[in-house]
Amino acid sequence: MVQVDVTYLGGLRTEATHGPSGGMLQTDAPLDNCGRGELFSPTDLVGAALGTCVLTILGIYAQKHGLEVAGASASVQKEMTAVPVRRISRLTTRIVIPLPPENAHREAIERAILSCPVHASLSAEMEKPIEFVWQGQA
Repeated sequence: MVQVDVTYLGGLRTEATHGPSGGMLQTDAPLDNCGRGELFSPTDLVGAALGTCVLTILGIYAQKHGLEVAGASASVQKEMTAVPVRRISRLTTRIVIPLPPENAHREAIERAILSCPVHASLSAEMEKPIEFVWQGQA
């Protein structure tokens, strides 16, 4: 179990503290929902969680199989809807992997990434496509 403690700072900002490490981050409400949009919004953190999770899973797989994937990147685009309530409707993820497309681990890596715990935890109502871009030399 991990505990995260969150304090409301006023002005639609919060500060979250990660129990095990003491690490902290702040959020701000987005421009389209009464905020200043100067920091990650709570729903932006969902996109960040997905992007960091897929790259962490990639890193774990690579470490176990002696592959080098430093420089891999993920870009997550978040789309909101107000129907039936305000929520994230779609998270589109593009992962750039610095390995050749014909490498022997491709299928297993894609399968591992698709099993990312954040991806698996998101609502079935949310669209969450993942595009894999393989950019290494053989």
